[in-house]
Amino acid sequence: MTYHLAGDSTVAPAKPEELPMTGWGSYIEPVVGAPVRNLAYGGATTESFLADGSWDRLLGGVEPGDTVVIQFGHNDQKNPGLLASRGGYRDRLERMVLQARERGAVAVLCTSTERRWFDGDRVTPTHGDYPNAVRDLAHELDAPLIDLTAFTTWLYEDLGPEASRTLLSHFAPGQHSAWPDGLADDTHFHERGARRIASFVGWSLRAAERRDGDGEALGSQLVS
Repeated sequence: MTYHLAGDSTVAPAKPEELPMTGWGSYIEPVVGAPVRNLAYGGATTESFLADGSWDRLLGGVEPGDTVVIQFGHNDQKNPGLLASRGGYRDRLERMVLQARERGAVAVLCTSTERRWFDGDRVTPTHGDYPNAVRDLAHELDAPLIDLTAFTTWLYEDLGPEASRTLLSHFAPGQHSAWPDGLADDTHFHERGARRIASFVGWSLRAAERRDGDGEALGSQLVS
């Protein structure tokens, strides 16, 4: 079984010259214990992923029993005319889910990872209705949902404004050759953050597949 990832820069493999900035998709393979094809790329929307052939290429490698993990929204929300949360965005996500199922795969929907924008000790939501549109679509299609908006919001707030900065791409002047004047990016992950998100995604996939937590074995351990 193979996992196939469709998404934007928060999922995408790292560009070597930008490491340790990277997406979470690079780190789920050890958690799920199966091969991962990561076709996500920076700037992707549901529309561009379909229009430029990336989705067709992803489907071309899908076999029955595989899993397709889909996370868009960061860039879709910048084009509300074409990709409104309850319009083009939702319709394209539905198309992806149904086409993955036609290939015999399980399609998993993810809400967007939240941006690390604090107002005091609380994270400010930045995706509007887009996460709710994904949640509702997952319910309508009876598709597994990984709520990365909720998880990352909790993660940042649990760590707090200062400690959570280490999960994102913050570089001091002279620290990174790609950004000699420094960088304060609260959208894209540092490898540290990408690994945290990947662990959550991987374990969520395992849970959806009922791969862990054998009730009988657990019961015997508790009795002994």
